[in-house]
Amino acid sequence: MKPIAILLCFFLCATTAFAQLTQDNSLPTVKTANGLVQGTQASGISMFKGIPYAQPPVGELRWKEPQPVKNWEGTRRADHFAARAMQLPVFSDMQFRSDGMSEDCLYLNIWTPAKTGKEELPVLVYFYGGGYVGGDGSEYRYDGESMARRGIVAVTINYRLGVFGFLAHPDLTRESAHHASGNYGLLDQTEALRWVHKNIAAFGGNPDHITIAGESAGSFSVSAQVASPLSRNLFAAAIGESGSLMNFRPTTPLAEAEKKGLRFGDSLGAHSIRDLRALPAEQ
Repeated sequence: MKPIAILLCFFLCATTAFAQLTQDNSLPTVKTANGLVQGTQASGISMFKGIPYAQPPVGELRWKEPQPVKNWEGTRRADHFAARAMQLPVFSDMQFRSDGMSEDCLYLNIWTPAKTGKEELPVLVYFYGGGYVGGDGSEYRYDGESMARRGIVAVTINYRLGVFGFLAHPDLTRESAHHASGNYGLLDQTEALRWVHKNIAAFGGNPDHITIAGESAGSFSVSAQVASPLSRNLFAAAIGESGSLMNFRPTTPLAEAEKKGLRFGDSLGAHSIRDLRALPAEQ
């Protein structure tokens, strides 16, 4: 997997938008649509880590489309990475800085060089790779500081992985307004893009000049977001490295994926989604 910095040769700049970023006792503070967040600053770069973009996908929200994050009171500290998504230690080259591992994983991180919050800078949103079974926005290779030093507002997001992000099941299909199931990780990405589009101006970014990018599974995600009507008007450009939904193995038909979901539940003695939602995440 390549570091995020190699994308610089592809990236273009542009303008328009509005933002508000203030300094409070040397700590950058931003007013988002959900409440105030206070980050950290080093060498002229403001960093906001662990900002929630959706409600925790736990309990009855396990295997549900991501729900908009609720507003919070006061100022939320955004000075450390949140938990990474549930995953097994599959890849030895992944070095995480996350706060442990949890189903409660729908958070994003922002690096910005903005000083006043009115710069209208280009934005890059990066989807990590890892075969949809591993990865995290806290990995060193995806650190956004190098982008920020070149005048770009960089964003990394976490999304659900493995069975938590891609389980299809007849019960879930019946629950869904889209009459489908199995793409929760991709829906997480879309919800993150909605949050970024709505709030990035407050961090000095231009919501009309958002580029999405990713490598490996992140590149597959880029092609999925490009094709999805749910992501329409949420970004302006896309960069995919090493992979696309269009040139890989055929996608799995829903009926076949649902059968796999049923077999998965049966292997755990859970014969309904209600039973599966009652199991601890670690199981």
